[in-house]
Amino acid sequence: MDPISSAQTALSHWGTRVRATWVAWWHVLLLGAQIVVLAFMPSSYRHGAQRAAVLSNLYLATAPLLTGFLVLSALVSVVLIRIVVATALSYGLTQYALEVLVRTLVLELIPLYAALFVAVRYAMPGAQRVRKKLSDLQRAGGEVDEQALLRSELLPRALAAVFSVLLLAALSCVVALVLTYLTVYGFSPWGLPGYTRSVGGVFTPAVTLIFSLKTLFFSLAVAVVPLAASAQRDAQGRYSRRSDISEFARLFSVVLLIEVVSLLGNYY
Repeated sequence: MDPISSAQTALSHWGTRVRATWVAWWHVLLLGAQIVVLAFMPSSYRHGAQRAAVLSNLYLATAPLLTGFLVLSALVSVVLIRIVVATALSYGLTQYALEVLVRTLVLELIPLYAALFVAVRYAMPGAQRVRKKLSDLQRAGGEVDEQALLRSELLPRALAAVFSVLLLAALSCVVALVLTYLTVYGFSPWGLPGYTRSVGGVFTPAVTLIFSLKTLFFSLAVAVVPLAASAQRDAQGRYSRRSDISEFARLFSVVLLIEVVSLLGNYY
């Protein structure tokens, strides 16, 4: 094969992939901006069928996930707490155990696995159902009204995903803090002043702001990225099924980027 034509073909394929990637991420940003704007306009979901859709999705995104997630979070928290406390005792560093637990478990791990849990259990399956509905509508010869789709399907699911991530993360943080206290001090109330002082020393204004923003952006990523993929047409203009692995990889890359930025803000 001619090296020049081979190089041209390779460059053409690379350019096509870069363009497709750019279009996909631009679609994510555009849809995310539309959802955020509509979320700040309560008139878009306060009345009628849209209100019912929002309430229904809020229930589906939280109630079925709540018990399982809190049980899983409590088990993970107990294991990590025991590991950190036992390690600190063996090295004579008990005074640092609480700070390490709060920083690793509450600040870093809980928002991360709350976001991934909601993504796997609610956001991504819901996005696949939306795409299947659009595909069935297209095969039946119907036209997709993008504004109606945004208000009736995408916005309620996005609001529900944001609410679910924030709620599960908040409840899991409370459970982790209570389990940490019980593991270190038992049921004695005398350790409460020192414990609250240690936890308050970790949650400085800057750390609290970064933690809140990170959790919020995690919830927005879980809400927007899968739905943007579900509402995007392929190269032939169809709503063909997408790979779950590729969609999860795209979402995980966004979550990882947010996590890296938050670590830089907290520790550099």
